[in-house]
Amino acid sequence: MQSRQSSKHVSLIISLVIIFLCFWATPSAFALDGNEILRQVDENMQPQSYEMYRKLINIEPDGKQKEFVLYTVKKGQEKMVALFLSPASEKGRATLRLGDNMWLYIPNVGKPLRITSLQSVVGGIFNNSDILRLDYNVEYNADQITDQGESYLLYLSAKSPSVAYARLKMEVDKKNLLPTTIECYAVSGMLIKTLHYDKIKNFGDGLVRPSTLETDSPLHNGYRSVMLFAKVHKKEFADEVFTLNYMSKVDELR
Repeated sequence: MQSRQSSKHVSLIISLVIIFLCFWATPSAFALDGNEILRQVDENMQPQSYEMYRKLINIEPDGKQKEFVLYTVKKGQEKMVALFLSPASEKGRATLRLGDNMWLYIPNVGKPLRITSLQSVVGGIFNNSDILRLDYNVEYNADQITDQGESYLLYLSAKSPSVAYARLKMEVDKKNLLPTTIECYAVSGMLIKTLHYDKIKNFGDGLVRPSTLETDSPLHNGYRSVMLFAKVHKKEFADEVFTLNYMSKVDELR
């Protein structure tokens, strides 16, 4: 009888120890991993290889607008090409991004021109880095994460000084793991612009993401730029598509 009671006491103690250890381990075992959340955000925003159509609209304080329509293709994490379909004055122009390097092709000009991430081939507030956006986790590390209840706030730092923004504050909707607002900062800590993602849409093939991106900037008071995503489809492309020699032939992919 005494042996049974001792056995029960030992079992009870072991159970209590296990419960204590589980409770003690919970915070670290389930600690938030900002880089993993960032990777999932990228995965939810776009396939690894795809084609898409976008409209870019620059809006001036007096309401005047200028619109651009682009056909864009991407492969992997570092290759992207965008072709201008309109307006007529821009038709046939193309931009290519390979990692940190970017080029602009202009019909009837001898060779593609080197451009930088902070320049803008469309004017307005969107720069070339915004237009030829790679996955966020390719360019940034998540240094800190804050749980805000219905959203996460990620504090991101650039992996390379060549990246357009030194730091980002990205608010991520917990339910969908999609960005809602991104604040973009210079090395000095100055706010350059804020990106606002909105209007979640089902694009098919399991891709459900924002269809609108709008930006404003304290450096351009009263000006806004909007990016509207019309079609995003998974599609594979040959490496040849992402070369300087192919920039004049991107329209053949449509």
